[in-house]
Amino acid sequence: MRNIKLVVKGMTCNACEDHVRHMLQKNGAENVRVNYQEGKAEFQLRDVYKEEDIRKELQKTRYQPREMFRISSDDEKDSTDETYDYDFLIIGSGGAAFSAAIQATENGLRVAMVEKGEVGGTCVNIGCVPSKTLLQAGHIQFQTEQHLFEGLNTSADQPDMKGLQNQKEQLVQQLRKEKYEDLIQEYGFDLIKGEAYFRDSHTVSVEGRDLTAKTFLIATGASPFIPDIPGLKGTNFLTSTLALELKEVPKHLVIIGSGYIALELGQMYRHLGAEVTLLQRSSNILKHYDPEISETVENMLKEEGITLIKDVVYKKVEENNGQKFVHIEVEGKPKYIQGDQLLVAAGRKPNTEKLHVENIGLELGEHGEVLTNDYLETNIPHIYAAGDVTLSPQFVYVAAHQGGIVGQNVSKQTKKTQKLAHIPTVTFTTPSIASIGWTEHQAKQAGYDVTTSVLPLESVPRAIVNHQKLGVFKLIMDKKNNQIMGAHVVAENAGDVIYAATLAVKFNLTADDLQETMAPYLTMAEGLKLASLTFDKDVSKLSCCAG
Repeated sequence: MRNIKLVVKGMTCNACEDHVRHMLQKNGAENVRVNYQEGKAEFQLRDVYKEEDIRKELQKTRYQPREMFRISSDDEKDSTDETYDYDFLIIGSGGAAFSAAIQATENGLRVAMVEKGEVGGTCVNIGCVPSKTLLQAGHIQFQTEQHLFEGLNTSADQPDMKGLQNQKEQLVQQLRKEKYEDLIQEYGFDLIKGEAYFRDSHTVSVEGRDLTAKTFLIATGASPFIPDIPGLKGTNFLTSTLALELKEVPKHLVIIGSGYIALELGQMYRHLGAEVTLLQRSSNILKHYDPEISETVENMLKEEGITLIKDVVYKKVEENNGQKFVHIEVEGKPKYIQGDQLLVAAGRKPNTEKLHVENIGLELGEHGEVLTNDYLETNIPHIYAAGDVTLSPQFVYVAAHQGGIVGQNVSKQTKKTQKLAHIPTVTFTTPSIASIGWTEHQAKQAGYDVTTSVLPLESVPRAIVNHQKLGVFKLIMDKKNNQIMGAHVVAENAGDVIYAATLAVKFNLTADDLQETMAPYLTMAEGLKLASLTFDKDVSKLSCCAG
């Protein structure tokens, strides 16, 4: 194995690095490192490949090879890092981990991934995939009981939860295999089963085996946070994971919490036939949203028969003959809520307890999260962290974005920063809740002079023909330049609609830009255009499709 350094002219950006790297790998180069700023590439070449062939292939591209020489033995040891078992070792196997592993492997690094449980992390195993398929099942069940159209008489038997659970598990296994397990062999990195902890800053121990690496990524995710309520830990309560495994629909599901997990799972079981009570400490549901959004969601809950109790002070939790009793105080008056199932959905905490970070002096935040800079570096520069363990916005697409940044930063001498300025959020209730950018309150707090457009869903033709008019569109506009600063939607398919709004916010589009764009008629996305028109028109006085 020869270690080669090659001077390359014509590289001007990170994309050029990628093109050169892929060309070199295609022609036998291994452990490739390319730096466009320095105009060089370093790689290893097995004896069966000729250096001159590399030069000839590169000459066919826009990038021109110049000096090519072998690295001396001293440089060779530093370049290959053969003193370590791996160039890059990842603890965890979720979205951040796989994104980083794929990127680093493609860039020529020797990569290992350590996982103590099922490969794939939260999303595919116990989060997004299982919850959304059961949410859809609940939605269909509930729709059969609504009779929104006079000429249709629909009905459904009681749901067979065992059947739903079996189908859900088959889907989880399929996607875990296709989107995670099969990729390990495809990209050629190592999977090591077991729980890892740090012995020193370059060594982790896994089931009694020490592994060394030049760089690390902590991507251990997060798990349900259990509040300190007297009696709770002695109760057979549900977490979000266990709530997705129930073989019977509860008669009465009581939920501690009212965030997105509580809303999604609470509505899911209401749709499947359970009585549902949501308990929250604060006086407003979705307190980080503007009032038009939170009030619409509260009305949606009430319309579906979900009980919401606000301003709760938790006193204690008891269990008797399988029944759970949550003792609370509301406006100074004691009461209790009784149910056969109790779900605790009070947030999530980072999984850092088993890492033994005290052995290496890794800095954690007040909630146990791993602290990082914009490069995703911790206070120990060769140890990175990404995903839920950092308490970044807890979405798998954020974790994947961060993992990809880490994969590039450990592979190249140039550094890239995470970009979290424009993160769309979606809560998969029915109607769903989606948001991008500033709320009105946030914008005003930041000193912006803004105006808003609030469009009830009853003014959106798609909602009218669906006979489902509960919802709202709200846009936030900077008065100074008419740029859209935020968009917030409660509507069917709000998660699909919000992507267009994300582009509008990210690329500083104005209300005029939205008004001048043709929106397909009888789509929910048309609500964005109608909301932009609402800044200066009464859309109820427009004909269909008029702008």
